Amino acid sequence: MRAFFLPVIAILAASFVSGCMQTVSPVAVGQPVSDLDAMAYGPPPVSSPVAATGQSGGAIAALRESFAAAPTPVAYAAPARRYESAYHLDAGDKLRVVVYGQEGLTNTYAIDAAGSITMPLIGAVPARGRTPAGLAAEITARLRNGYIREPSVAVEIEAYRPFFILGEVQAPGQYPYVPNMTVESAIAIAGGFSPRARRDVVTLTHTDAAGAARYEVPLGTPMRPGDTLQVGERWF
Repeated sequence: MRAFFLPVIAILAASFVSGCMQTVSPVAVGQPVSDLDAMAYGPPPVSSPVAATGQSGGAIAALRESFAAAPTPVAYAAPARRYESAYHLDAGDKLRVVVYGQEGLTNTYAIDAAGSITMPLIGAVPARGRTPAGLAAEITARLRNGYIREPSVAVEIEAYRPFFILGEVQAPGQYPYVPNMTVESAIAIAGGFSPRARRDVVTLTHTDAAGAARYEVPLGTPMRPGDTLQVGERWF
């Protein structure tokens, strides 16, 4: 009897399993959503199945895409030293002379009252009236003459010679020169006008190789190293 019922039970079980597989609806399995995903995109829809893709989703991928789409930072180049390249040296200027590969010659040199700098090996080198590039060429030529086979020299201005301001300002005296400064900014450095100052024009004295010259100039006039300002007194 038991041998008779075993085949029948096996047939019924196979029919039941086959029927269940035909009637069960497909189930869409969604990917688990992290807290970061929920914060970034909100809760996902429950009814729509999640399509599988080859790329990793989520907030980390969104951040990577945002960084990739971000504009490239702009690198701002330092302004060219046009003023320094055309500047004519004189007594009081302080220079940084670099002789590449020669630490004993590389140093800071001040132009003395005679208009020269004094370096090891080559002694006094006239600097007054030269540009930094012109002085570098002169030093190079002197070093090549029996001292260094192929010298490489650079000259930069470490500090400009000062300017002077006198007369009706709060603090007359000598001040360091700043490139591109004007008469007005020089007066501001000296503390501004005194109550009795004439404020429309000042007397500017400039000295170069041709000698000294005096001018009455407005406040917007550019200044050069070594200039002297005289702020006059108003009459009323």
